[in-house]
Parts: sequence; C-alpha cells; structure tokens
Amino acid sequence: MSSAFPRAQKLPTTTPNRRHVLGALLAIPALGLLTACGGAATAGGDATQAAQVTAPLATTVPEGTTLVVGDPAVQVALELSGLDKKLSFPVKFANISGGPATTEAFRANALDVGSVADIPPIHATWTGLDVRIIASVYRQDAVNHPLYELGVAPGAGIADLQGLRGKKIAYSPGQAQGALVLRILEKAGLQQSDVKLVELPSTGDTYSTALSSKQVDAAPLGGVQIKRYLAKYGADGGTTLRHGLRDDPGHLYSPAKVLDDPAKAAALAQYVDVWGQAQRWIQDHPKEWLEGYYVKNQGLSAEDGQYLIDAAGERDLPTSWTEAIARHQQTIDLLAREQKKPKLDAAKLYDLRFEAIGGTAYAAAASGSGKGA
Repeated sequence: MSSAFPRAQKLPTTTPNRRHVLGALLAIPALGLLTACGGAATAGGDATQAAQVTAPLATTVPEGTTLVVGDPAVQVALELSGLDKKLSFPVKFANISGGPATTEAFRANALDVGSVADIPPIHATWTGLDVRIIASVYRQDAVNHPLYELGVAPGAGIADLQGLRGKKIAYSPGQAQGALVLRILEKAGLQQSDVKLVELPSTGDTYSTALSSKQVDAAPLGGVQIKRYLAKYGADGGTTLRHGLRDDPGHLYSPAKVLDDPAKAAALAQYVDVWGQAQRWIQDHPKEWLEGYYVKNQGLSAEDGQYLIDAAGERDLPTSWTEAIARHQQTIDLLAREQKKPKLDAAKLYDLRFEAIGGTAYAAAASGSGKGA
C-alpha cells in the first residue's frame, strides 16, 4: 500500500552498534537512573506537565531530519518486510528497551522515541520528565491472551487470587509487572498490608529463580518464562494462575520537547504510519516473524517462538484512544493511591495528533494488499 505521507528523497539509514549504545547508557549519571527506577515525584510532590502541543502535524519531513528510535522488535519487522524503505528520512535504531533505560536515554537526549508498556510514561512524568504517547497496540480478547500469568512457587498452596493473602509476592514498583501485582490485589479484595511485597527487578530469570528457591510465593511471569517455568518446575508443584485482567498495552512514547519540534513531529508521524504497517505485517506473516525475529534475532527455539505467537493472538490498533485512556486513568489512580504519588490526568499523557495514524495504517495494510505490505 502507499504511505499516507509523501516521500522525500531516501537518505541512508544507519544503525549504531552495541558498543555505541552501551557507551551512551553508561554515560548517564547513576543518580538519574536510580531516580527513574524509584519513581520519585518531582519537588514538592507536584507532577506538572507542559501544555499540549496542538500545531497540526506537517505532511512532509524536512530534509536533514533524523530520528533515534528504541524499538528493537519493530526494527527487525521493518527490515524483514522491506517497510524500512518507506521511510523518507534516516532512522538510527538504538538497542534500548524497557522503561528505565528508555527514560534515561530521553534524559540524556540520546533517543527520540521508545517502545514500552503503560507504566513507564506514568513514572517518567512523576520524575519530572514530560512525555507523550504517540502510538498504541493492544491484543484482541486480551483477557484470554495475557502478557503475564502469576507464577506460583512449589508448595505455596495458592489456588486462586484470594489465596495470596499472607504470601510473599515479587514486586517491581516502576514497571508493568509491579502495577499488575497491585491490580491483582485490588481484584482479590486484598490490601498491600495483607501480603508481603518483595522488591525484585523483573529482568531475565529473576522471578522464576525467586519462585523456585521459594524466596517468593508468587510472581508475575511473562512470555516464554511461563512455558519454561512450568516445564522446569511443574513436576515439583510449580503452577501459574490466570489473573483475568487486561495487561496488554504497548506504546510508543516521546519526550514533549521532541514533539515540540515540527520536523521531528512530522518524522514521528511518518514512523508511526510505517510502524502500524509493520504491526500488520507481523500479524500476517507468522512464519517469517518466527524465523526472522524469534529464532534468528532472539535466539529462541522454533517451539518457544511459536508459543509466543500463539499466546499473543490478534493485534488491536484502535483509531480512537478514548477507551484506552479511560483504562490508563484507572491504572494511574490505583498507582497514585497505592504508591502515594501525585494524581495525573491520563489524557495529558497522549498526543492526540497521532491518535488515528497507527490504527489507520494497520487497517489499510490489511485491506489494501490482502496480507500485509
């Protein structure tokens, strides 16, 4: 299909190597990293935000404009599909993902846009960094296609969510898994005082190891960790519980000061358009995605990669964010109450100029070419 944005002369695209990316991150002051991870509010507890940018997005990208993008998975999708050739400006892809690393790259002026879940934009705002969401992707039938399940340690005796009372639960306050734990407790009618939250980083095999060693009784496990945990510890009594909540938001977000730049904003609009097409390509090309991303790029087995594809189900890229913002507000209100943070208006975290771009491109990619671009 043709892009909604007129193409300028194609410029060369470069990708910084791992050494450059790591060098940029290591140059970030440690104090800033600790602040972002801890989610401390701004001075005086006031999480103020700049006024929303309302200037219309330009339909062409000025020559000389570039973007630095932290979106490793979609980088692979663009390369596999050839959609990267639709970008009319150079993109430098940084091997940066996750809220803390993305937020610190924003602070260091080393990144223009990053890919995260719904919690990092909230915590970035609480630490005084003004950011905006510019694209969103969800899962259809999200309750039955969760990102996370609640891992239960062997012998913990947790058969349902109410069984968490008095148990030790792994908790990462500045990440999506931490917010999910608070939402699970709310659903179960439990308070933080009814359980023991054990702060642990949700990286690698940390949660699986904590469960198997009985350091915690329960922990949210995501992706292939669910499959691996059950395979390794199921015989010993390790289990998982479905929480029955939506945990599916995925966003692109950018610093407000980047969006204030008309040239950068125009480039981001074009990137979101192609990003939406890439989401459709991933959906419609599971075999290519399995081999090109999960096996070759991520080093997973074909079995593990297929498990992740099946678990994800169908993507959903809405052209209206009204319902999504309402759900985001519920999450913000819960976190503000449970973590004693300032109240935020969820709508102010979204740049509504971008609202329909990703979803429109996703739908057009399906209807315009049958199966992707």
